[in-house]
Amino acid sequence: MMRMMLKSKISYASVTDAQLYYKGSIAIDEAIMKEADLLEGERVDVLNLHNGARLQTYVIKGEKESGVICLNGPAARLGFKGDKIVIISYGMLSDDETKAFKARYVELDENNKIKDTYLA
Repeated sequence: MMRMMLKSKISYASVTDAQLYYKGSIAIDEAIMKEADLLEGERVDVLNLHNGARLQTYVIKGEKESGVICLNGPAARLGFKGDKIVIISYGMLSDDETKAFKARYVELDENNKIKDTYLA
């Protein structure tokens, strides 16, 4: 059996911008993407801690070390600059793979700089 499991989670990201007239996605600082093991084009869930909105979109690479977390396209209607969000990615794992797999957790500070990273 294959199971959809948590692969990585970015906690407490601050939305830095929202661009409504964009084709859609979330731009994430390239350094944060690397730390969270996210690829450009990878599907993610975005959870807004301020308004409870949840959305699915895909990742685009933001400028490295910029701290950018930008909601684009329709997602821009679900968050505002300064909102705290959680970004989650998932992977398909077999039952055997789930026994050894560890999800990657990345916690950001108020400036979207990496505060802590761990596997669990």
